[in-house]
Amino acid sequence: MYRSGFVSIIGRPNVGKSTFLNTMVGFKAAIISDKPQTTRNLIRAVLTTDSYQVIFVDTPGIHKPKHQLGNFMVKSARNTIGDGDIVLFMADACEKPGKGDLFIIDLLREIDAPVFLVLNKTDLVTPEVKEERMQAYGELYPFHASFAISALYAENIAEIVSEIVNYLPEGPQYYPPEMVTDNPEYFTVSEIIREKVLELTREEVPFSVAVDIEDMSFRENKDLIDIMAVIYVERPSQKSILIGKGGKMLREVGSRSRPEIEEFLGSQVYLDLWVKVNQDWRNRQRVLNSLGYRDD
Repeated sequence: MYRSGFVSIIGRPNVGKSTFLNTMVGFKAAIISDKPQTTRNLIRAVLTTDSYQVIFVDTPGIHKPKHQLGNFMVKSARNTIGDGDIVLFMADACEKPGKGDLFIIDLLREIDAPVFLVLNKTDLVTPEVKEERMQAYGELYPFHASFAISALYAENIAEIVSEIVNYLPEGPQYYPPEMVTDNPEYFTVSEIIREKVLELTREEVPFSVAVDIEDMSFRENKDLIDIMAVIYVERPSQKSILIGKGGKMLREVGSRSRPEIEEFLGSQVYLDLWVKVNQDWRNRQRVLNSLGYRDD
């Protein structure tokens, strides 16, 4: 009997959902940053064996939105909660259950799917604190299974996979066995660039950035892909920061992005980066739609 199904990963921002997703499939399907609200879209990653296929769905962190982009992110995450065959509720072992966790747990009461507690970042706390957190969350919701893990160091990951398979329904292989994500190439390329911006900038700049791949095509008669990407910001001051003195910051974004893009695409890349101001784009639905942040 072959088992397959969809597993939704939900939780507050910055609890380690994307790190967990990448660890589960052994591939960088989602970008990583210490900035909250890094994940903006649903990210699907696939784990396939001869006996099962698990499609993990990483969701944006559920938070109180402050703009239209935030509304889109939270709506995407909330709509996904009830779609999975299994739901993984991820929490941060470094923090006690807070209002955000309680809000998500209330949402979990409305679904029928099995829900697992995944307490992450246990490498950062003592065994005593870990047990306290596990008990605290266990008193808030009747989880079908509970796990204390470190996604960063892949601790106790195998146990989660084993329990997921036990709960998976009988089903087909939804994706070819060699596929690890169904993200389009241009999406992954744009996310790699955005990740490097997150690494290099501070304060309001990372949250005001969007990346649009305007062109990605093979150059004729060469093993070379030309990529033109526009990095959008909301204010001229942010554009100045991102370009940097003499273009230094933008060149650094490009130099960090290019090797990872080349590895992903399996080809040499000519990366042409531009920075443009799109005033208050996070609150303009037409712009959000053009950048892929749309509900349909």
